[in-house]
Amino acid sequence: MRKARAVLVSAVMVLGVSLTIGATPAHAGEKLVGVFRDSSECERIGAHGIAHDWWDDYTCSWEGRYRYYFLYA
Repeated sequence: MRKARAVLVSAVMVLGVSLTIGATPAHAGEKLVGVFRDSSECERIGAHGIAHDWWDDYTCSWEGRYRYYFLYA
């Protein structure tokens, strides 16, 4: 039950963020690729993406209103 709730919360967060992405001009050329609770996890996945040539650059951005880190690449 706990995992199901965590997956549901993550899905709702991504949906909410995807609806507000247009209102965030700082990330206009970047795509949201992940949502994380910890900065270290966000940075780890960002570096992993660079190592595997999934993207050239990334940004981990804290969104206080959601209390999550968003990975843009």
